[in-house]
Amino acid sequence: MSETKGLSRRRLLVASGLGMAGTTLLSTTQARAQEPFSGTPAREGSAADTGKPQASGKHLPPGRPGRDYTPVVVPNGTKLPWKLVDGVKVFHMVAQEVDHEFAPGLQARCWGYNGRVHGPVIEAVEGDRVRFYVTNRLPAPTTVHWHGLLLPNGMDGVGGLNQKAIAPGETFKYEFTLRQSGTLMYHSHHDEMTQIALGMTGMFIVHPRQPPRGPKVDRDFALMLHEWRLDPGARRPNPNEMTDFNLLTINGKAFPGTAPLVVKKGQRVRIRLGNLGPMDHHPIHLHGYQFRITETDGGRVPESAQWSDTTVLVPVGSTRGIEFVADEPGDWAMHCHMTHHVMNQMGHGMPNLIGLKPEGFDEKVREILPDYMTMGHTGMGEMEDMGMAVPANSIPMVGGKGRYGGITMGGMFTVLKVREHLEGYGDPGWYDNPVATLASTAQKADLLRDGIDVNADPGVTDGGA
Repeated sequence: MSETKGLSRRRLLVASGLGMAGTTLLSTTQARAQEPFSGTPAREGSAADTGKPQASGKHLPPGRPGRDYTPVVVPNGTKLPWKLVDGVKVFHMVAQEVDHEFAPGLQARCWGYNGRVHGPVIEAVEGDRVRFYVTNRLPAPTTVHWHGLLLPNGMDGVGGLNQKAIAPGETFKYEFTLRQSGTLMYHSHHDEMTQIALGMTGMFIVHPRQPPRGPKVDRDFALMLHEWRLDPGARRPNPNEMTDFNLLTINGKAFPGTAPLVVKKGQRVRIRLGNLGPMDHHPIHLHGYQFRITETDGGRVPESAQWSDTTVLVPVGSTRGIEFVADEPGDWAMHCHMTHHVMNQMGHGMPNLIGLKPEGFDEKVREILPDYMTMGHTGMGEMEDMGMAVPANSIPMVGGKGRYGGITMGGMFTVLKVREHLEGYGDPGWYDNPVATLASTAQKADLLRDGIDVNADPGVTDGGA
């Protein structure tokens, strides 16, 4: 592709409202050199298009973990194994019903792959030839769509359009060469409303054949976001829900079931986020850090187009990648900033009791219902500490115990744990804050010194100049 043609294409994409995606795809080819692919050439303008003539003959040697790429870390999850057959990476996926635990005390019968919800992460390298055998052990037909991958039309996996659906008991074969790199996904594309809502999704990580310029990433996390409707006592998620989801998860887990992201101080960290939930976008906020948004579905964002932020929006059907250096130790919250998304099994039909004064009311009701207690009149925060009984196969609306008390969040919440010294990447426990770095009760001497009268009306200043 000539430079003139490239600039013309870029102007066209900007004019049509696709400037960021177009700049990402085209500039990626200038930002990093890649080895040419053999066999099927890269698609013009794609992240794999180098502008160089394509080689012919044998496929590129299969990429190897540890040698050609740093393997991703999947908290609470697994990766799909492969074997090498005549230079092709061969995978076997099994679509099946899965008994899945979202958090201690909360289980459901879901649909997934290889006994997992969500399915195992697939990890490969651009230029690899990959072959997938997909066995259907579900009671219904299914397919697999390779979300965001550039491949032949007949491998795209849309039931009825590109292929026959895989009937129960059948095994289909998919085979193609990876012509790009990035954070991609896979999911059922047959009866999508039902099958995706029941958990049939996964992440597909394709590492670049030649790493991008810049510092190497030390810890590379893959996180799949999802939402469910699971009523207390129910044994299956409800795939017919459209708006009132009550269980939000990271890699199939709701806090306090989510595993922490453990890193050593000074390491460069990448977090890959994918969202195949039915309806909601998720603004994922990381405390204590500014990160750079380095990747979208279209591939790596050129360094000149990356931007700093503390919250990254992950739309439905999309992926995002962020990177930062873990230079400040501690236990840092990471969560969706839609506040109802950090609650567990919350119903929206409850009355608003905020501000209610229940004095004398509970005693009267207990004459009829001995265990009655008014709740919610001061908010939901105290529920975590109350330890009240909940219905069968359900969990409290808010989280679990932290270093200093109850963490009043659940759902799409986890913790980035940065430590100066680590002997391994297991959970190191809670962080001990150094002296004078922990917020605590104000002492009387401090209040007197600084002229703070806690009983006086709070002061304000005129908002003008």
